[in-house]
Amino acid sequence: MSIRVTNQADVIPLRPLPAVAPALPREPLWRDLVGEVLRRERQAQGRTLKDVAEAARISMPYLSEVERGLKEASSEVLAAAAQALGLNLADVLALAGERLVSLAAARSRPRSPGPSAVGVHRTVRSTGPAGPVGAMRPSGPMGGVLLAA
Repeated sequence: MSIRVTNQADVIPLRPLPAVAPALPREPLWRDLVGEVLRRERQAQGRTLKDVAEAARISMPYLSEVERGLKEASSEVLAAAAQALGLNLADVLALAGERLVSLAAARSRPRSPGPSAVGVHRTVRSTGPAGPVGAMRPSGPMGGVLLAA
């Protein structure tokens, strides 16, 4: 007999293995959402990372890390990047907020919608600074959400 054959044994666990729960998609991080907005806007304008970084007076590697959600940028850096893209900080935050709301809605939505949920469009009566009293607005990902900067 060889050593290899004699060293084989059945392993019996002392405790039962925990049941693996189905993994839910992770909660989106704010830095991922803001970076996604900055990258999407930069690419929509056909601009390079180098061009935007120079206009914002931040390093190109740092801007790249912010766009990829690897760095949590300060409000000063975000404002500079936004301005370099012709936006203001409120625009960037509003776009990131819209994305967060749509992702949260997708996470809470049932996997298979029933037939009554298809094609339904609700409206919300506005009663504040978002519109005149009595005005009807569609409720979508941003319906009723007000971001203040």
